[in-house]
Amino acid sequence: MEKNTIIAIVLSTIIIVISFTLFGPKSQPIAEQPVEQVEPEFVNTAGQTTGPAEPVILTPEIPAETDPVREEISVIETPLMRVEFTNRGGDIISFKLKEHSDKEEFVEMADNVTEKSRAFSVFLGDDTGILVDQLFNVKRISDTAIGFYQTLTIKNQDGTNSNFTLAKQYTFVPNDYMFELKISIDGDPSFRGLQFGQSSYTVKTSPQIGPEWRKEDRYEYRRFYYFQNGSKKKDAKVGNNQTKTVTDSFTWAGVAGKYFTLVAMPLSPIQKATFTTVPDTPGLTTAEMFLTRAPITANTNTDVWYFYAGPREEKALAKYNAAGNNFFGLNNTKLNQIVESSGILAPIEFLLKWIMELFYKVIPNWGVAIILMTILMRAIIFPLTKKSSEATKKMQAMQPKIQEIQQKYKDNPQKMNEEMAKFYKTVGYNPMSGCLPMLIQFPLIIAMFNLFNNYFEFRGAMFIPGWIPDLSVPDTVYTLPFTIPLVNWSEVHLLPVIYVFSQLLSQKLMQTPSATPQNNSMKFMMYGLPLIFFFIFYNAPSGLLIYWIFSNILALVQQVIVNRMMKNKEPEVSLEEVKTTKKKTAKK
Repeated sequence: MEKNTIIAIVLSTIIIVISFTLFGPKSQPIAEQPVEQVEPEFVNTAGQTTGPAEPVILTPEIPAETDPVREEISVIETPLMRVEFTNRGGDIISFKLKEHSDKEEFVEMADNVTEKSRAFSVFLGDDTGILVDQLFNVKRISDTAIGFYQTLTIKNQDGTNSNFTLAKQYTFVPNDYMFELKISIDGDPSFRGLQFGQSSYTVKTSPQIGPEWRKEDRYEYRRFYYFQNGSKKKDAKVGNNQTKTVTDSFTWAGVAGKYFTLVAMPLSPIQKATFTTVPDTPGLTTAEMFLTRAPITANTNTDVWYFYAGPREEKALAKYNAAGNNFFGLNNTKLNQIVESSGILAPIEFLLKWIMELFYKVIPNWGVAIILMTILMRAIIFPLTKKSSEATKKMQAMQPKIQEIQQKYKDNPQKMNEEMAKFYKTVGYNPMSGCLPMLIQFPLIIAMFNLFNNYFEFRGAMFIPGWIPDLSVPDTVYTLPFTIPLVNWSEVHLLPVIYVFSQLLSQKLMQTPSATPQNNSMKFMMYGLPLIFFFIFYNAPSGLLIYWIFSNILALVQQVIVNRMMKNKEPEVSLEEVKTTKKKTAKK
């Protein structure tokens, strides 16, 4: 197989791989044991954390609820969110983002909540401990703050009982996606703290975050992240129905989808974080965290937790890096690092985003901005494209001589390589000249791919009314009354068809008569790859397909220009030139 063909196949394989890449505990029986209700003092300032003292092993025994007698629903609403609470455990059962829609509803950040699987539940012990499922008393502190409290009893190791009041206080801020959760413990004189093994209590996040998604949608996902020692860790190893535990200390941990994220930032010692996709309820997707607090041995203690539930957007998250920019005075949190980026190519992506935003200011349509950005990038890389085409033309002209050398020295590979090297040197050809421009372009292509696939502003952005109303989802021209087996498609998308046509046309034009497909590998590259990409990109976001389509169209236009420029400059390598070169080399 020819060397340039092998290189082309390797590069095609790399492109395919990168494309594919881009894309609860049960309550224990409880015994009735009446206890005295003590109303805690709720405050509006952050409480102080008491560090753990010497551990005391305790066994939990939660009494049956005595007051109140029924479940109550409370609501807090700000300009950005509407949050519903239940007094059962003082948990959240709905967390809707009012400025972001999901199928004509608000995006739900406490998704797949059930009777026994709620958001911000507390377990005594670790994630396998006892769910605090009692009915709590409710105290409305202000329009944006609410408290829940209940007195519980635990049995000490020596058989004695101790009472303590468990309180949860939620504080929200208008025009902010961050909220504060205080969890307080206030025990009687005999109370020796909370320690069950190496844990005191565990906070569970919502079972799933919105918007609603299906696991087969490869352009949407749920991933876990945590921030440790100044860098973000992406825990992509938590597959379906799997659980992973992180015991190393971290600053924050989060679960993120393509456009939204839920991040927990505890200010207290954390013993471990457990990430799981094991469904709480069969048939419902799960992506939740269990955050386990280290043992508490003090008689009283208040922990402060901060939670961000909102868009996975740079400008919304970066405000927590400067104390003066946020209500809670948080500084240098690096929450914005949970935003998806191209890794080491992030600076290129940032530059591309900045340029695209400039285009949007001139013409306020993100679809047009994508097209203008694609034109600019193609203009920048045109010299590389021209150089690559010239190298390809020259290689095609040299093929008869190359085949002659290969045939003559087919039984002596070492001699063949030596003669090929001499021949290339004679005609002034570098074998890497055809591939190098493509390799230089590759980082730019990856950065643009990630940008157009994840840019938050594309969500809900209209391009062409009636056809492409949202650049973050596929275009839909017709909905089938059935689902196509194997591929599980029920919608007809037009952009993938246009993409395949533009890809085939572009490749056809780039080929010259001497490069007509003559073997299976070349036929596969010409016809097979576009077909593979059709299936890869069928459910791709419209913004991404618009980029690829116009990139193909512009590549086609550039090839026409290059062909005209090279029309009268066909490289010719004569047999006499080769013979003369051999004689000169022999004399030397």
